Amino acid sequence: MTATLPNQAHPEQAQLEQARPRQARLAEFLPYLLSVTSNAVSDRIADEYRARFGLKIPEWRVMAVLGDMGPQTQRELVVATRMDKVAVNRACKVLEERGLVARSPNESDGRSHHLELTPAGRGVHGEIMPIALDMEHRLFDALDAEERLQFRAQLARLFERVNSL
Repeated sequence: MTATLPNQAHPEQAQLEQARPRQARLAEFLPYLLSVTSNAVSDRIADEYRARFGLKIPEWRVMAVLGDMGPQTQRELVVATRMDKVAVNRACKVLEERGLVARSPNESDGRSHHLELTPAGRGVHGEIMPIALDMEHRLFDALDAEERLQFRAQLARLFERVNSL
């Protein structure tokens, strides 16, 4: 006895299903899957540095960008982190209060300031990066080297596509 797909058993049913729009199940909706997976990965990494350094995800994202890109304005941080300006503003205030980030005038635009890691902020950044990279290794060890390369390339293509739409 051969197995049949659900639509093959009743051709009339298959035609009806093709004629009406398919209701997308949330569990199959790729943007949702991408979002919850991204949040799960961020949460897992955040567990590591939250306990040791008392940083929340937005604060670490701001620190990570400043550590990677150097001084940035809050507007530049909003773009780089893809977080809303209120979350970036709050994160910057917390980091400033903790002495991890310093604010300096933006000579090219008097209405904004540059933010950069302080020596203490660079020290925390330097301690967190190995933790984050180790967690990245442990998480993505589920994929072989070729799959990781393909995954990076696919994410880059999706990111380009989002920006082009």
